Amino acid sequence: MPIQAATEADQTPGLTPAAPWRVNAITILPGQRLAISFQDGTSGIADFSAIQTARESGIYEALKDIAYFEQAHLELGVVTWPNGADIDPAWMYEQIKTFKTWSVPF
Repeated sequence: MPIQAATEADQTPGLTPAAPWRVNAITILPGQRLAISFQDGTSGIADFSAIQTARESGIYEALKDIAYFEQAHLELGVVTWPNGADIDPAWMYEQIKTFKTWSVPF
């Protein structure tokens, strides 16, 4: 069952983030994937499953644990995890805009 996360207290009242690459919603999908929606309406899937076979994944090591991966949330338009790991939203935007489904290289 997908888990949805939307911007919590992501925005300052009265301000709308203008950058098209800001993430405005995520849905956590099975298989360590995220359905991503961006500010400009672009959407797609980011597949993080390659983390399972990564040898040295540094701060992303915690994402190998499915329950931890599912703690993904948004902070100021960026997908973030409790340990501070995040994914560059501009990079993710370009990949998803081009390919719709993107396998995150680890």
